Amino acid sequence: MKILLIGCNGQVGWELNRTLQPLGEVVALDYPAIDLALPDKIREQVRHIQPQLIVNAAAYTAVDKAEEEPELALAINGMAPGILAEEAKRIKAALVHYSTDYVFDGSKSEPYTEDDPPNPVSIYGQSKWKGEKAVREVGLPHLVLRTSWVYGSRGKNFMLTMLRLAREKEEIRVVDDQIGSPTWCRLVAEATAQILAQGIRDWPGFLSEKGGLYHLCAGGRTSWFHFAEAILRHDPDRADQKVKRLLPISTAEYPTPARRPAYSLLSCEAAYRAFGLRLPDWNLTLRGQALNLEF
Repeated sequence: MKILLIGCNGQVGWELNRTLQPLGEVVALDYPAIDLALPDKIREQVRHIQPQLIVNAAAYTAVDKAEEEPELALAINGMAPGILAEEAKRIKAALVHYSTDYVFDGSKSEPYTEDDPPNPVSIYGQSKWKGEKAVREVGLPHLVLRTSWVYGSRGKNFMLTMLRLAREKEEIRVVDDQIGSPTWCRLVAEATAQILAQGIRDWPGFLSEKGGLYHLCAGGRTSWFHFAEAILRHDPDRADQKVKRLLPISTAEYPTPARRPAYSLLSCEAAYRAFGLRLPDWNLTLRGQALNLEF
């Protein structure tokens, strides 16, 4: 069967282009071959390719810049998923889409479940929440996977930023009062493929029965500061580090254009019950794989 993968050059998309190969013929696209800000171009590509499954790993991910470009963030994150869902429904295909822990405001003190009402505090979070709703309202077989604090060896992410700063600065200040679970992009892609493999004979039928919204992120909890500590501690090239002091600071000491949830742990029990999948602890993943593998 044919799979249309959108966002193949992103962190999760790059990994999906590998993990989805055993499941079917993968047609992998990214900007500018498909521009999610242009509805007509989205429809044109889907109608030309005629896939049985669409996997949308593309997104506007510049959290702070979204405050300056709300229309573009909404077009890509909020409107495009609904258009993909409409086109998938028209050709009797299924859709997989990714969302974020930033749909929550961070006011809880225990992991968020899929039943907790979203209340995003940033333009980025609002746009991702609107994308979730757009997919759901179309009423097609779908899977929306919320993940958190995604990092990997490509693109722009916290891990790569910390590794770079450690080679440039003697002192790094990192926020210590935001709590979440760092998730390696390869794990998200592997888990997606494992879920889809369970319904490979009929993805629309499988996702009609077992699809919907699920949380999918690494186990455990940490702050950005302690995540940074672990990154620098497990860096296989520690001898190249220049940094001498890693200092914890509060969110108030590091103001940003976009607000972040202070607490955004996600409960992944629903995905475990539905698909038998549980991702390992974030620290085990970082120590054992992400920093020590050739990508």
